Amino acid sequence: MIRYYLNEEAILPNVPTYICQRPEDRKYVLAHLEDLVVKPAGESGGYGMLIGPHATAEQRAEFAVKIRQDPRNFIAQPTLSLSRMPTLIDGELQGRHVDLRPYILHGTQDIWVLPGGLTRVALRKGSLVVNSSQGGGSKDTWVAAEPGHGEVDTHQDI
Repeated sequence: MIRYYLNEEAILPNVPTYICQRPEDRKYVLAHLEDLVVKPAGESGGYGMLIGPHATAEQRAEFAVKIRQDPRNFIAQPTLSLSRMPTLIDGELQGRHVDLRPYILHGTQDIWVLPGGLTRVALRKGSLVVNSSQGGGSKDTWVAAEPGHGEVDTHQDI
């Protein structure tokens, strides 16, 4: 998208993605299920995923069968180390995994990256799943600065 819209190369690399339909990718995924997150290619909302490091040997074996039966339906990626931040849970601050989704506006002439975005929060302790349909939550995130000042303060209402 960066190359398409801005005619620039991305500064940050994409997460490596293994497409199980490709025989060499499928072989790698099946040999490394304990290290990968496996997702159905045509679904969303965090349903039907395997988070290898948190899965049992039995769950990984079940997923291996699913991948072999319908390799076209699965992709896999390394498990990412999501950021953690203090989150108010039941009246006390507890660490939770989060990810930030920035807001980008595309007009007829210009593209703006807004100061802030949507922070998705894994509300279950230890969970890496931030999807709201899977028990995660979300909060607006804003970057605030005094007009004319170069210092930027971040504020998040969690």
